[in-house]
Amino acid sequence: MIRHIPLIFKNAIRNRRRTLLTVASIAASFALLGTLAAMYRALFWSDPVPGQELRLMTRHRVSLTQSMPASYEQKIRAVPGVQAVSIVNWFGGTYKDEQRDRSNMFARFSTDPANFFEVRPDVKIAEDQKQAFLRNRRGAIAGKTLAAKKGWRIGERINLTGDIWPVNLELELVGTYEEATDDESLYFHHEYIRESFPQRSARRDLVGLFWIRVDSADSVPRVSKAIDTMFENSPAQTRTESELAFGLAFAAFLGNIKLFLAAICGAIVFTILLVTANTVAMSVRERKREVGILKTLGYTPSAVLSIILGEAAVISVLGGALGLFLAMVLAAGIRQGPAVFQQLKQVYITPTVALAGIAAALLIGVASSFTPAWNASRTPILTALRATD
Repeated sequence: MIRHIPLIFKNAIRNRRRTLLTVASIAASFALLGTLAAMYRALFWSDPVPGQELRLMTRHRVSLTQSMPASYEQKIRAVPGVQAVSIVNWFGGTYKDEQRDRSNMFARFSTDPANFFEVRPDVKIAEDQKQAFLRNRRGAIAGKTLAAKKGWRIGERINLTGDIWPVNLELELVGTYEEATDDESLYFHHEYIRESFPQRSARRDLVGLFWIRVDSADSVPRVSKAIDTMFENSPAQTRTESELAFGLAFAAFLGNIKLFLAAICGAIVFTILLVTANTVAMSVRERKREVGILKTLGYTPSAVLSIILGEAAVISVLGGALGLFLAMVLAAGIRQGPAVFQQLKQVYITPTVALAGIAAALLIGVASSFTPAWNASRTPILTALRATD
């Protein structure tokens, strides 16, 4: 096989236009395939970042759209193993004109600042800005990436028009923070929302989520079960899960993402098979006489088979490698995009994904060309020499 490598490469680029178009088609397919594989890994196989394995999210058992009494906080805090609890509430609302400018869509949460920094000790923020956030009821902090995108500076006035929570907020940016998995969110005082409702309003004392920090990763299953058991007979039953699992549950609003990604990947692989098989079949059909000459010169059927399979493998691997390079560019674009799901910030073409992509390209090249290669290798010499195509 090794001594046939020069012949394999020569035949692979024999019809340069066809080879170039085939490589380009495979590259385009593998760019999408590699990006989807990286997204799948980030969503379902990625490990939590340091500190994330200690955080839990408690929400309403029925749906994220349902609220829970704020009084749950003190009961959760009393569970053994719980170190800190913070309210975190998805505010939604509208910032400027989101319909015309999608860049105005970003995550915005209300929280209780003192407890927030206990649950999230990994949040990096200047001490003076932290203290300003704690003191100023209308103060807000934003991730540095979000602030840079919006051109916000300290002292910026940020007006939010409520929808889920029917109150309008006039916030003042008092600080910017850095954090590995969340630097594109806006946080402000939940008490500001609470005070905006009338005294007798039932919504004053309702919250959407509780963010929890436990003392060790070993405590996570026990604490999760204890919290949900505590409220299982309450009108607002709870569901407690890891921060990573919560992110996936949030993504599940879009549907069965696993099935969606798998179906697209399957369609792409099938398309690549068709493209490669068609190219190899055309090449073999044009070279029937050459196959006969090779056999006349002493090439065995297995040698002919390996040469043709090698040509298809070279074309497919070249296309796959180029496609994975393009996938790296697409993955970088996804990481720079809006943080709809924080796991998408972990979309990378890792060495594992790259090796799997190259292996898939090699397998697809061999599988798609096996039938025409096998037929050519078994064609009798006289039949091949008589071919006029």
